Amino acid sequence: MLRFPLDFRFRLLTLAPQITVTDSAGSEVCYIKQKAFKLRESVTVFRDSTQGAILGKIEADRIIDWSARYTFQDAEGQPFGAVGRRGARSLWRSHYDIFDSATSNRASMSIQEESVMMRMLDNVLGEIPILGMFTGYFFNPSYAVVSAEGVLVAKLRKRASFLDKHFTLEKLADLTSEQELEILLSCLMMTLLERHRG
Repeated sequence: MLRFPLDFRFRLLTLAPQITVTDSAGSEVCYIKQKAFKLRESVTVFRDSTQGAILGKIEADRIIDWSARYTFQDAEGQPFGAVGRRGARSLWRSHYDIFDSATSNRASMSIQEESVMMRMLDNVLGEIPILGMFTGYFFNPSYAVVSAEGVLVAKLRKRASFLDKHFTLEKLADLTSEQELEILLSCLMMTLLERHRG
């Protein structure tokens, strides 16, 4: 079981996007590194930042696509879940579905951005020279993780930052270890896909 809240630290000044995840005790939970210059998204999940042991991978099911689905694989390459962006619905507010099986078409949970206004202001002001550099201080989106029954089970919040991006993932309901892992990997993938925000 993971010790929540979890902190995501996103390194911006690197060629390939990287995120370090630590738990409430400050111990590394995992370290992820996205392969640069790939047409098909591929993310490797390591045990820690030494990159000595691979825990698994997250692979896109198609070449760059607005509605791509990202499958979770364990260290042996066996799929065990997935996350997918809801294409058109994500134009105004980020929306992702979490699947507890790589082949299932029925979402077990979803992640939804809480404020449409925050997204609009971030998009508009982020394009203004110089001012756009500081949007990470002022526009910090939050995302609700909701079960298929409509119960709020977790929340991901961006924290004010400038040279890197910092997110906190809180657990708000009882979850199985499998659900915790699915939420963690889904939030990590969403963070990578939404990395130009704030």
